[in-house]
Amino acid sequence: MVMRVEDLYDAAQGCGFLTVVTVAGQTAWCAFRAPDDDVLSGLARSTDYAIEYPASRLTLAAGDAVVIGGANYRVRELTALRDGSEVRATLSRL
Repeated sequence: MVMRVEDLYDAAQGCGFLTVVTVAGQTAWCAFRAPDDDVLSGLARSTDYAIEYPASRLTLAAGDAVVIGGANYRVRELTALRDGSEVRATLSRL
């Protein structure tokens, strides 16, 4: 049985691990990381705002405005992850 990345994100959403992101009226559940969040089980600290999401669920471009938890951000850079089924967007808080 092949595990789809969307199934993993659905499970994470069900456990409360994801955050709602709104882009031009479209919403998606994403993994949100803010500066000083622990990453790698506490071995490192995040230095940027970023979201990770399934590529099939959200289409972003550099310069797009996103809203997370009522705060406004702008997409700086997009990076395809693993096999391209996930995307990391680094953000600037406005």
